[in-house]
Amino acid sequence: MEAWLILLRTPGLGPATLRKQVARHGSAEDVLKHFRSGRDVTELDDQARRWLDAPDAQLIESDLAWLAASNHHLLGWDDNDYPSLLREIPGAPAALFIDGDASLLWMPQIAIVGSRSASEAGMAITRRFSRALAGAGFAITSGMADGIDAAAHRAALDARGQTLAVLGTGPDLVYPRKHRALAADIAASGALVSEFPPGTPGKAEHFPRRNRIISGLALGTLVVEASMKSGSLITARYATEQGREVFAIPGSINSPLARGCHQLIRDGARLTETVDEIIGELSGLAAALGDRLRLRLQVPDDAGSPLGSPASKGRLKPQRDADYQRLLEALGHEEVDLDTLADRTRLDAGALSSMLLLLELEGEVSSARGGKYQRTPLD
Repeated sequence: MEAWLILLRTPGLGPATLRKQVARHGSAEDVLKHFRSGRDVTELDDQARRWLDAPDAQLIESDLAWLAASNHHLLGWDDNDYPSLLREIPGAPAALFIDGDASLLWMPQIAIVGSRSASEAGMAITRRFSRALAGAGFAITSGMADGIDAAAHRAALDARGQTLAVLGTGPDLVYPRKHRALAADIAASGALVSEFPPGTPGKAEHFPRRNRIISGLALGTLVVEASMKSGSLITARYATEQGREVFAIPGSINSPLARGCHQLIRDGARLTETVDEIIGELSGLAAALGDRLRLRLQVPDDAGSPLGSPASKGRLKPQRDADYQRLLEALGHEEVDLDTLADRTRLDAGALSSMLLLLELEGEVSSARGGKYQRTPLD
């Protein structure tokens, strides 16, 4: 862990170089040994070499102290728990700092982004889509900015769903500051995610950079409102480059906040009017994630081995079968919503969403409008 912290703070050492070196040498520890050996190291300038020879011990200790706190994590490129969808994108971060539930990075996610100066209508649409998508078992991913981002996060939380915020600061800082309560709520039941080490302040160049992570974690990106100069268009462009789906809500031709979405639609984004259109488009991609997610749910998180590692494969969670049986018993052949299922099973919304998605992929559960579920009728 310390090796990763030293490498991530090395001046001029970017994620592409770090990914390449970790792939070549196998681990951050071996990369650090290689760099310190001085043999054939052309990627480093004098400032980087000085840092690697004598890193700031107090700064590294501060990072280690942050990681020692409950639910604080660092996932490096050499970690089996590094999210698989993000690993597939060009320019993936070499490592991620996480405050919250790191396993959520493996859930099927939908990014919802839009204007910081959203209209009341845009905020209402965002809340409606976020609640319904969270109720359908998708985690809602955004950037915790003003306007559409914050509305998407809060609506997912209100629906007892899962949400992830990707930050343009270190994981210990909140920007804008007025979202401190929102950030605390997200960390408590979702996850705050950053590629920047603790203490890193927000800089203008950080926020477009974090947008590639927002789109890279998600199966698709929904843009609700965006002007022609909106950062949301950067996220949508990243999504397109990453081969992910882009959805755009149309608006009035008289509204400047609709022009960005209209441009996206002209460029090939899917004109979107209902939540069912998104679910229908992404169901196949979610199914492709089913096997990966199933493996994550089948291995214990306290067995002493990383989730998904060879040492942990084949060991089922002791309570998995009992939880699934309890859920199936709570489901009837009449439609029921997630809140009711949570009350009946005493399982949290995140676990229920993942379990329902897997049961739906396996044909045992059917989803209905309004985020409701029922047992699939027998033939």
